[in-house]
Amino acid sequence: MSHPMGGGGSMGGWHMLRSMRSHDEVTTHRLTRGTSRRIVAFAGPYRRDIAVFLVTVILAAGIGVATPVLAGDVINTISRGGPQAGSIIVRLALFIAGLAVIDALLSLAQRWYSARIGEGIILDLRTRVYDHVQRMPLQFFSRTQTGALVSRLNNDVMGAQRAFTSTLSGVVSNIIQLVLTAAVMFTLSWQITALSLVLLPIFIIPARRVGRRLAEITKESYDLDAKMNATMTERFGVAGALLVKLFGRPDVEARRFAQRAERVRDIGIQSAMYSRTFFVAMLLVASLAQALTYGLGGWLAVNGNVSAGTVVTLALLLTRLYGPLTALSNVRVDVMSALVSFDRVFEVLDLNPTIAEKPDAVAIPRSAGRLEFRDVRFRYPTADEVSLASLEDVATLDRTITEPVLRGVSFTVEPGQMVALVGPSGAGKSTTSMLVSRVYDVTEGEVRVGGVDVRDATLESLRDEIGVVTQDSHLFHETIAENLRYAKPDATDEELWIALRGAQVEELVRDLPDGLDTMVGERGYRFSGGEKQRIAIARLLLKAPSIVILDEATAHLDSESEAAVQRALAVALNGRTALVIAHRLSTVREADQILVLDRGRIVERGRHEELVAQNGLYAELYRTQFAVADSPAPHVDSVGPDPMITVPLRDYDRP
Repeated sequence: MSHPMGGGGSMGGWHMLRSMRSHDEVTTHRLTRGTSRRIVAFAGPYRRDIAVFLVTVILAAGIGVATPVLAGDVINTISRGGPQAGSIIVRLALFIAGLAVIDALLSLAQRWYSARIGEGIILDLRTRVYDHVQRMPLQFFSRTQTGALVSRLNNDVMGAQRAFTSTLSGVVSNIIQLVLTAAVMFTLSWQITALSLVLLPIFIIPARRVGRRLAEITKESYDLDAKMNATMTERFGVAGALLVKLFGRPDVEARRFAQRAERVRDIGIQSAMYSRTFFVAMLLVASLAQALTYGLGGWLAVNGNVSAGTVVTLALLLTRLYGPLTALSNVRVDVMSALVSFDRVFEVLDLNPTIAEKPDAVAIPRSAGRLEFRDVRFRYPTADEVSLASLEDVATLDRTITEPVLRGVSFTVEPGQMVALVGPSGAGKSTTSMLVSRVYDVTEGEVRVGGVDVRDATLESLRDEIGVVTQDSHLFHETIAENLRYAKPDATDEELWIALRGAQVEELVRDLPDGLDTMVGERGYRFSGGEKQRIAIARLLLKAPSIVILDEATAHLDSESEAAVQRALAVALNGRTALVIAHRLSTVREADQILVLDRGRIVERGRHEELVAQNGLYAELYRTQFAVADSPAPHVDSVGPDPMITVPLRDYDRP
């Protein structure tokens, strides 16, 4: 006797169990209009593969029903006997063997097409979502939970992929198998078929209760896993690990983590037992139904109402009836699960980037170097303009319109000039710099680079013209060479060394055992703050922009590191237009023009001596905050080991 839940039955049981686990989440999710239509359109490139895949599924389902019927014919032929019985049995056996071979080949074909379709869809979705997310504004990343965003690229994409593999094949296969099996069984004996199905409710009703309990503990397990992952991500990062070592208590950290891990272990044991109980119950009910079939069928066969082969056929077909029935009883949840996954992916793709390149965008003239602000006004976008509630883990997004950060800012920086932005914290200095490189777009007014409105320029030409160094320049966890080539992918090693020389960090890198192939570590933490800044400046030099924006580039550095960075910045600024954002006024004493920002407006402008003489906000800031720290910097005639590079060092950002 075949296993009561062999073949498609066990798969049907598994799909039903999975459906019950996600039932609550699926049924409470409201789909966006047009999701089904978009899925069909998305599957367009794979329609031929999907058609072949479905054909193999249908043929396999037909073979699954045909084999028990042929087995019954073998029994009937044996019972009848006769001179031709032996040859008939051999032919039937060969036919069954042939069907088995075909079924095996169909199984391989199904796996091939399933993998081809599934992996292709995963590739398409992941690349589209990744590309789309990269184009989102900075505020999107500052509001979004990184884990939730990664989940869209992994869990939801995998869920969407199942729509065209396990869900689609399961629904089609189960329907075909159920219709064919039920038709054949009722044709052979409606009495035995009806009796066999009597036990089905006895299984399904308790199974649903088990499923609800499984859903509860599985959700708790997911929540705990998420918390543990968040804890590990925070504590295992360099900054988090340092904070734990300085302020944390390892024993308390370990205990807290262990408590969550122990609960996950307990849930794992409960889940395993519930799952095993589910499958044992299904096997038991199917076995009992099979026993009833043999009992009633055997009694009818003895009385001559049915043949012995019919009894065997019915018993074998029964094993292929319970699985599809249980799976199809939850088909709506299976289909909805796939639709929800697609809907969550589409939700991200439908969030329009606020920074986009126009179809008719023009390139900024190379080495233009002129920067102009014309009556620029700016407010930060509201949450509903740049984010999703599901990615922020909130019920609804904040729609409050914030106060303007900039209110009519106008100024011009001519090629080769250095203009400094100063003012109290929150005056809008860093925001101003972000508008130049289109991290944000102006609300009103214009920002022009080389005479071109940055909103009308190609993003590539804009980024070629603009170079930025911030107070905490980021390095990827890759080699020094890879970090430098992020600015110029086709740069030669010689060009890398020239950039490192100009950034005053060549000697340091040459002394490293692996040189340019040295891994910088997470966020560049293998290097000191000053070393990391100089590598970032080397990256800027390799890019060779015409406009350089410095946003507190030497903040938080010790005096020795600051001096080294100052020399590197002298090279970076030489011959380039510079927009310097600083909280320290001593940084900008030699600027060609100083702009004093307060509450989003330029309230003073001029050179250092002029502004001090005006006795306004600049003078007040200078007297109250910077007089003590404003010590003269030593004059530097040469900026590094290369005697050919001789530019004066500006007193930039000295605390």
